[in-house]
Amino acid sequence: MLPFLKPVMSRNWEIHVGFKVHGKGTELFGDGFAVWYTKDRMQTGPVFGSKDYFNGLAIILDTYSNHNGPHNHQHPYLSAMVNNGSWSYDHDRDGTHTQLSGCEVRFRNVDFETLISIRYENDILSVSTDLENRNEWKSCFVVANVELPTGYYLGLSATTGDLSDNHDIHSFKFYDIDDNVSHDEIMRRTNIIPNAKSFEPPREHKDDPKPGMSNAKIFFILLLVVVVAALVAIFAISYFKDRNARKRFY
Repeated sequence: MLPFLKPVMSRNWEIHVGFKVHGKGTELFGDGFAVWYTKDRMQTGPVFGSKDYFNGLAIILDTYSNHNGPHNHQHPYLSAMVNNGSWSYDHDRDGTHTQLSGCEVRFRNVDFETLISIRYENDILSVSTDLENRNEWKSCFVVANVELPTGYYLGLSATTGDLSDNHDIHSFKFYDIDDNVSHDEIMRRTNIIPNAKSFEPPREHKDDPKPGMSNAKIFFILLLVVVVAALVAIFAISYFKDRNARKRFY
């Protein structure tokens, strides 16, 4: 967890984060990390290393390879969540019930530094990435009508759970992009409650379907069936041979 000590007193701002996520896992790995803009300085918790029911903005880079719940995207996955303190991040469903928007990203185990840009300007949240070492930004998503207060704190956190990965932060750059914003406007916005007027509708929380049989389990069941069939066939052949031999003897 990496908290920043001073609140952001800018109406408009942009953040560039340089990072590398790497590990030895090829099939199972995770969990991911998050960039935060929150009312309180960071506290340890269950949401990628930080607390739940937060006030503010979370930009989440979820690397968990065995994704949770019914949705159409693959992992790693980048998403945003705005919270006024009343919502819980649903980790079992990868936060898809409360996300503003998101996109698939491929940044794990590459040989170069990867970057993310988070820009908040005139209530528009824009997230872009540079994941191919081309020194150019690629848009992930743009969401309008996102209201965030001034005076909140920036931070970074990560978690791995039972699956091990390294989350290396190489750089964190903050840019004040205010243009003719008055001090009164900045102070007025300290009273705003975080909200987003346009976001992906919360979906009904559904239990995961019961897991099907693994390939190994199916293989052993088929093997057992073949063995049993072979034993039955051998017994039948032996039985009829013995029966025919008795008939010829008599």
